[in-house]
Order: sequence, then structure tokens, then C-alpha cells
Amino acid sequence: MRIVIVGGSGFLGSELVRLSTAAGHTVAATYLTRPGPMTNVGWLPLDVRDRAAVTDRISAFGPDAVINAAYRQSDWTTTAAGAAHVALATAANGGRLVHVSSDAVFSGDALTYPEDAVPDPITPYGAAKAAAEVAVRAIAPTAAIVRTSLIIGDGGSSHEALVHSLATDRGKGVLFTDEIRCPVHVSDLAAALLELAASEQPGIHHVAGPEPMSRYELGRLIASRDGLDPARLPSGRRAGSGLRGPVDVRLDCGNTQKRLRTRLRGAREFVSRRAVRLHETEGP
Repeated sequence: MRIVIVGGSGFLGSELVRLSTAAGHTVAATYLTRPGPMTNVGWLPLDVRDRAAVTDRISAFGPDAVINAAYRQSDWTTTAAGAAHVALATAANGGRLVHVSSDAVFSGDALTYPEDAVPDPITPYGAAKAAAEVAVRAIAPTAAIVRTSLIIGDGGSSHEALVHSLATDRGKGVLFTDEIRCPVHVSDLAAALLELAASEQPGIHHVAGPEPMSRYELGRLIASRDGLDPARLPSGRRAGSGLRGPVDVRLDCGNTQKRLRTRLRGAREFVSRRAVRLHETEGP
């Protein structure tokens, strides 16, 4: 399969590139400022805000599938208009589109959100992601729109970096005890996205971990995994902090999980497995 990964130099995009090339796909990956480290992939500079450039890049490669993992939390044009540009170019090319969305499209008022839940964002980023979903569904009705949650890896994610900075007194801030998400491992998410790219399943799909967890609880797990002292992590509550954003958002992924071969693991499982692997590798 010929695949274009839009946003291929990011955290999720890099894992998509790795899994795609390992599976033998022909891959092109786009980047905004610098290409990723892998050499067996075609790196393409691209600003998704430029509609003509998006059309040119995708049509020149002629992909069977496009996975759009590009976003910028502070930039509506990249997140919303950029998604529309990718959808238009993919539709014109006749390829399969998988668009990565977010649980940020929800306010948290309903606590648990099934796939047919109507977005009710309360932040500019959430509104941009919700607008992107509307554009993608209007332009490419057969596309798969994948909402996910807090993405974690074996190091390298922004949340893991925050935990390290707080546990070593190099950063300021707190981890909220009342901000609940459904953390997903980047490899599980990337594998699920590639499954959906190879399928014909349209519409909304929720792909996140099955285990709701606060950012503070997750931070303690990461700190323990990485040999840091969890007791050094500062905690607080988002409620009453004055920071705008959803508090408790839990994606119901049951319907999508039934259709996937990839098993979506909970954070306690994938964090503890990393710890076991490190112990086996490094010895006593």
C-alpha cells in the first residue's frame, strides 16, 4: 500500500512511519520544519495551511491511503483548515483518508462519550478539532475519523517529558488529580490507524485506552517506571484553578475495539510492561 502520513515527524507520525515501513508499505511523510530520522521513507516539506501545496504533494505521490496526524494546538488554520485541505486533496486523488481527531472535542459534562456523541468543545483547540471533523465528513464521507486521548510512549511524549521535568525540579506546574483521560500507547494507536487505513470502515471511531486515569496517577506510574521518585510530583486540581478545559473525558471505544485486531491496552499494563522489559534488559 502507498501511504502518505501528514505530520510524519511528530510523536504519533513517527510511530506511523516506523510501523508502515516495517510492514512493507511505500511511505511518504510530511513535515513542517524538519524531517524525521528514518531514511527509508520519502520526506516531503509541507505546510497544510497551503491548499495548493497539499494538493500537489498528495496528487504527485498518488497514495492509496492518507493518514492526517498534523495539528497545532494554538493554530486554528493548521488544525481546522489544514484538515479540510488534506480531505480535499485525498478525495480528488481517490484515496482512503484517516483523520486523527481528539477527545478535546468534548466538554466533559457527559463523562463517558460514545462514538455518536455530539461534540461540545469548550476550548479553541477543541473547537478547531470539531470543525475539522465537520469538514472531513462533508468532503470525504467515506473517511475514518479517529478520536483519541492522551498519547503515551516508552518515553518521548510531551506528558512523559513534563513528568520528568517536575520530578527533577526542572519544571514548574502541577499534575491534576481530577483531570481524567484514557491514555493510549502510541504503538497501539498507530497500529489501529493503519488497520483503519486498510479497511473501508467510515465514520467516527474512538481509539483510546480502556482505563480512565488522572494525569497525576499516570505521572506517578511514569516516574516509577523511569526510576524517579513519584512523591516529588506536585499535584493539584483543575477545578477552581481558573484554567479553561474539560476535566473528565472518557471515550467509549467498545464498538471500535470489536472491529480491530489491535488490542488497546490500559496504562497500567503498557507502563508496567516497559518496566519489566527494562529490568530484563539491564539485569540486576
